[in-house]
Amino acid sequence: MASQKPVLYSYFRSSCSWRVRIVLAHKGIEYDYRPINLLKKEQVDDEFKKLNPMGQVPALVIGDKTFTQSLSIMEYLEEVYPQNPLLPKDPILKAKVREVCEVICSGIQPLQNFSVLQRVGEEKKMEWGHFFINKGFIALEELLSGCSGKYCVGDEVTLADCCLVPQVYNANRFKVDLSQFPVISGIHQALSGINSVAASHPSAQPDCPPDLK
Repeated sequence: MASQKPVLYSYFRSSCSWRVRIVLAHKGIEYDYRPINLLKKEQVDDEFKKLNPMGQVPALVIGDKTFTQSLSIMEYLEEVYPQNPLLPKDPILKAKVREVCEVICSGIQPLQNFSVLQRVGEEKKMEWGHFFINKGFIALEELLSGCSGKYCVGDEVTLADCCLVPQVYNANRFKVDLSQFPVISGIHQALSGINSVAASHPSAQPDCPPDLK
């Protein structure tokens, strides 16, 4: 197990940061929180880009090592902190967890990411985000119908669930009608009662504005 306290560079409403926060909370890993304000473009400051040349959050620093990209960080934490595992031992189920993660993290979320919405523009961003999340959820609902139990893959919380929670939050932000996705909605409701999900919620982060708490 890593002996040095991790430092997480995060933005309260960043989906990618939130995924990592859920994993840290689920595994009971204490860490220092360093807020990076995306609205003030702190992510593209020269100092931060020394940590992540992509100018994105999250970045996780442990000792003299820096890790970026949320899925890579989550997999690393799963290997180094084996308590409360988030990947099944069965290779087929493990592959299914990673499949769900990729659908969300590669197929849905990047299309409504902060930097993309900036390029789309204020007038069209709601329509854009709604379209691509809804489109992705149609496929995700079908996928989860074949592998879910109480949670995304079976009845244990996995990395897939850590990815689903922030994406449902975004779906609500972009006014997607979740009643058409009963499997996604049922899993999210089950996850909402878990302490690690509540602790990692944007409203619980130190950089969350008071009017959003």
